[in-house]
Amino acid sequence: MTSARADILANIRRAIGVSGNERIRNQAVDDRIERAPKGVIPARGQLDAEGRKALFRDRAEAVQATIALVAKAEDVPAAVAEYLRANNLPANIRIGADQMLVAMPWEKTAVDVKSGPSDGHDLNAVSRAVAGVAETGTLVLTSGGDNPTTLNFLPDNHIVVLRAADITGDYESVWARLRRVHGKGVMPRTVNFITGPSRSADIEQKLQLGAHGPRNLHVVIVEA
Repeated sequence: MTSARADILANIRRAIGVSGNERIRNQAVDDRIERAPKGVIPARGQLDAEGRKALFRDRAEAVQATIALVAKAEDVPAAVAEYLRANNLPANIRIGADQMLVAMPWEKTAVDVKSGPSDGHDLNAVSRAVAGVAETGTLVLTSGGDNPTTLNFLPDNHIVVLRAADITGDYESVWARLRRVHGKGVMPRTVNFITGPSRSADIEQKLQLGAHGPRNLHVVIVEA
C-alpha cells in the first residue's frame, strides 16, 4: 500500500471514529459478502454426474479437443502411450510433481517420463486438471510445482488428466471449490481456464491452431 493511500484511509477512519480493527464491524462486512446475491448460472450444466461428463465431452470435442475414457488412474499411462502412438508422436512426456501422475505405472509402458517445468523444448506434456466445466468443455488448471504452468503452453501436445468426479456444471462451482481447498489468502497464483487447443483467427480470419500454445489437446477422463 502506498503511503498516500494509507494516509487517506487513516484520515477517513479518524473522521468516522474507527480504527479498522473492530471485530463487530469486520464481522458485519464478512456477513454481507457471504450473503451477497449470486449471479445467474446457466441451466445447461445443471445435470447429474453422468450428464455433466457427457456434456463436457460434447463441448470439448466441439472445439477440437480429443477425449479418452479410462476406468481408473492406473490405466492412464497406457492411454497416453496409445495417444502418442496413434498420432505418430515420440514416446516421451514431461510432467510436474503431481502425486496422482507420479504414482501411475509409467514403467509398464515404453513412455519416457521427465519431470519439472518445460523449457520450451518438450513436444508432449501431461498435466492434471483440478476441475472441468461441463457447460463449455473447459479445463481448469492451477499453477505450482505439481502442475507447472509452462506445461500448459509450451509443448505442442498437451495431455490433461481429469477425474470425472471433478467435472462441475459451471464456473461458479469451480471458484467455490478452489476457495474451500486453498482458503482465503493462499489461492494459487495462476488459474488457467483452457477450452480446446490454442487458436487464433486474427490473420485474414483464418483459424490457426497452436497460435499461442499447444496445437493439440487430449483429455483423459478417469471414471473412478
